Amino acid sequence: MPHVLLAPLQAEFDALRAGRRRATEFSRQARAHTALLAALPPRYTEVLLGLLDRLESSALFAEESCSFSQQDLLDSLQLWLDKAAQQLPA
Repeated sequence: MPHVLLAPLQAEFDALRAGRRRATEFSRQARAHTALLAALPPRYTEVLLGLLDRLESSALFAEESCSFSQQDLLDSLQLWLDKAAQQLPA
């Protein structure tokens, strides 16, 4: 079960993956999870913000014209969520 601070972001991410949320909206919401980010080591914030920047950039271009795959970004975001869950106390 996801940590109480992580569960809302995981739900928003699941909506993004399912096509019910736009990348820019997810990014804005993810950046607003300040309590979650404060509970994690500082490196997690740095990595998440980098992934969100890339996600926002990829949303501006077609998959073919983008230098990185949006699917790869989504996989990286899920990995970030999984690793963040391991950092949070039960």
